[in-house]
Amino acid sequence: MPTPWKRRAEVDGQAAPAARATIAAPRRSWRAMLAPWLVHLVLWPPLLVSVVHIIGFTGYTTWISFTSSTLIPENDFVGLRNYNSVLASRNWTIATENLLIFGTGFVVLTTAIGLTLAVLLDQRIRAENVLRTIYLYPMAVSFVVTGTVWSWLLNPSIGIQKLVRGLGWEAFRFDWVVDRDMAIYTIVIAGAWQASGFAMALFLAGIRSVDADLYKAAQIDGAGPWRIYRRVVLPAIWPIFIAVMVILLQYTIKTFDLVRALTGGGPGIATQLPSLVVYDLMFQRGLLGRGSAAAVLMLLYLLAVLLPYFAFVQWRKRRNARHG
Repeated sequence: MPTPWKRRAEVDGQAAPAARATIAAPRRSWRAMLAPWLVHLVLWPPLLVSVVHIIGFTGYTTWISFTSSTLIPENDFVGLRNYNSVLASRNWTIATENLLIFGTGFVVLTTAIGLTLAVLLDQRIRAENVLRTIYLYPMAVSFVVTGTVWSWLLNPSIGIQKLVRGLGWEAFRFDWVVDRDMAIYTIVIAGAWQASGFAMALFLAGIRSVDADLYKAAQIDGAGPWRIYRRVVLPAIWPIFIAVMVILLQYTIKTFDLVRALTGGGPGIATQLPSLVVYDLMFQRGLLGRGSAAAVLMLLYLLAVLLPYFAFVQWRKRRNARHG
């Protein structure tokens, strides 16, 4: 017959594994159960709200463009009447011409300055970080501030022209901002000043990513720095050129605040852009349907830039997949 202490030992021996099992498998807290879903909860709701917001308002604007809406939205369908009115207007014609001029000058000048700065910084010069910060600083300034400051600089009575004439060059003229034929180029200059640092950062990242073996092989062949950049580096970063051009073209099509602050669309309507036409039709004339039609036309301009780029990206992915 087992003694009491032996019976207690047997009971303790049977209870110990159960206790150890309880300790080995504790209950999961609600935080631990929520952790795998936390990323989805943080990412998807804002993304879905943004998609619904963009698609919803784009669809509503498109519908309004087919109605006779003025100050108050209407639901009567008038077909392409608003589009025909916008396309036949002198303001839209001038705005489209200015968009082509501004877009070409802005993209070319910004790309050239950005590439030049990137090549210079790639020489591993001293104070590179300081210079890079200075070049990138304009991107931290809003287009409204940029337009306001450049309107002061280009004002003939208080800006560069007055400064130079005060130094003794009385015949000097730099009154582009009040010249109908040259005012559009002041927007090109101001826009390039602000965006060149951004282009420089992209080009510099592309240049620094080129394989060092390509540099060494070119140096062994006797190529100088200019030839290395022209024959080796620039061809290797051609996708960066396309990305920079697409991003700058998006800026061009959506530009509003820079023109509004710098020239106000003037002199007259000499620097009118599509975004200013949309603003004028919707908020100054109260022609909601016609302004919506102009906004949809701007969207088509934007898609004309983005869709080819999307097709290019997909083609590049398929090519890389084929070549491993």
